[in-house]
Amino acid sequence: MRIMPTSPPSRRPGPPWLAGQRRLVIGLTGLLLVLVAGTIGYVGFGLSLLDALFQTVITVSTVGFGEARPFSSGAKVFTIVLIFVGVATAAYTFGVGIETLVEGYLDGTFGRRRMERRIRAMRGHMILCGWGRVGQAIARRAGGADMVVVDASAERIGTVSGPCVHGDATSEEVLRAAGIDRARVLVTALNGDADNLYVTLTARSMVPGLFIVSRAGSEAAVGKLVQAGADRVVNPQDLGGARMAALAFQPHVAEFLDVIMHDGSLEFRLEEVEVPAGSPLAGQTLRSARIHDRTGILVLAMRHPGREFRTNPPPTAQIAGGEILIVIGDSGQVAALRSLAAQTDAPQRPPV
Repeated sequence: MRIMPTSPPSRRPGPPWLAGQRRLVIGLTGLLLVLVAGTIGYVGFGLSLLDALFQTVITVSTVGFGEARPFSSGAKVFTIVLIFVGVATAAYTFGVGIETLVEGYLDGTFGRRRMERRIRAMRGHMILCGWGRVGQAIARRAGGADMVVVDASAERIGTVSGPCVHGDATSEEVLRAAGIDRARVLVTALNGDADNLYVTLTARSMVPGLFIVSRAGSEAAVGKLVQAGADRVVNPQDLGGARMAALAFQPHVAEFLDVIMHDGSLEFRLEEVEVPAGSPLAGQTLRSARIHDRTGILVLAMRHPGREFRTNPPPTAQIAGGEILIVIGDSGQVAALRSLAAQTDAPQRPPV
């Protein structure tokens, strides 16, 4: 078997202030070389080591103290060259130093504070722990939802275009910085089961009512994650196998579900709508509520929290307060149903 060589990963450019630091090091090195060369040169013209260093410094800095001793013609020519080279090097180093300080402050301090203010203003958002391949796939499927990404890798977090927190997701301080007390859902998509388990435990202890979705790498970890407080546990390998099997045996069904759930090319979408307690729909049947007549939407399934799904419910199915309706329709029809279900003075719990 021949193993094909893989291309090396592309190097992403660092922040501007990091490039400025490299230029600053080059400038300081050049300035040091000018000082050393000038000192050696003046020693060659008969000055002592201290006088030679003094003469080099006042020449490069252009303070104008005058010569340490009368110069010969050769010393004057050397001084002229030293002035041009030294002043240019000093000016370059000074300019790069100021640029590095300003860029570092603006890019670091101002950018970080702006990000912190943006996260503090978020409500009902999703916290995504882990910016690997699974995490990025989740973000692509999030449909533009408000999201804060948490990752311990500076390289990976640098590729996040939206709100993000650089740090260990198992830390309470990092989760607080991501706004866990105001979040609607937390998704932990780290590589290790132990890390996902610890994040789940930490998040559940901090916010008991938070909806948590955890990634599992093995079947053995599923039960432990549920015990730790995860509301849903997903094994990406199992999901991938199930999707491949569906495409093999029922390709049209699988593709249709993909389109209505994620593609966006169809007008109709599969959505979930909660009927809060006190809603005018609560206590009615599907027939008496006339959901399809009033909104044009189709109810595919119903589920009361903690119970099984009622698929293809009959017209006599009763809608209870807190019921979750799985519906299909266009965006206008879904919005009409949400408005109809929310016509109440009772506070509405954000859907999960």
